[in-house]
Amino acid sequence: MKNYAILFSLALTLGFTSCKSDKKDKEEDVTTTETTETTEVPVVKKINVSLDAKSGSTAKGTAVFKEEDGKVVMTAVFEGLQPGTHAIHIHENADCSAEDGTSAGGHWNPTKMPHGKWGDSEGYHRGDIGNFEADDNGNGTITMTTEEWCISCEDNTKNIAGKGLIVHQGADDFTSQPSGDAGARVSCGGIIE
Repeated sequence: MKNYAILFSLALTLGFTSCKSDKKDKEEDVTTTETTETTEVPVVKKINVSLDAKSGSTAKGTAVFKEEDGKVVMTAVFEGLQPGTHAIHIHENADCSAEDGTSAGGHWNPTKMPHGKWGDSEGYHRGDIGNFEADDNGNGTITMTTEEWCISCEDNTKNIAGKGLIVHQGADDFTSQPSGDAGARVSCGGIIE
């Protein structure tokens, strides 16, 4: 009988020790799983631009520049334009204080290329966005996506922060140097964070 009591006590001791060990292993697994899981939040930069009428026009609008995953998307909406085709460019300065918009300087051209149509193999300014249409009510919109711009980055050939956005009276002919012969600056806004 004594042998059975000793065997029973020994079995109980081994059982408790085994359960504690299993529980400890499971806790370690949970801890390891919790500490190895990480998620990266994508960085999104955004600038809203308000464009005011210039050169005696009634043209005004808004533009949004949004950078995500190495691409900048620009969406601009305008009203008060003359119906027809209008050029839109990024200019050197965010200064729109002059009544005719000339305080924004010339086209933004950090790579010193000739003026041209965006993507042209002959060259183009980083500010040469292109043309868009205004309808019979003077409303127009344009959207552009590019990897050649960034918002407040350290690459001065790509950084659009601190520049000006200009809408012109007419169309860009993509050949006249240095600005495409697009006419007066009818709307201007600073690309400022």
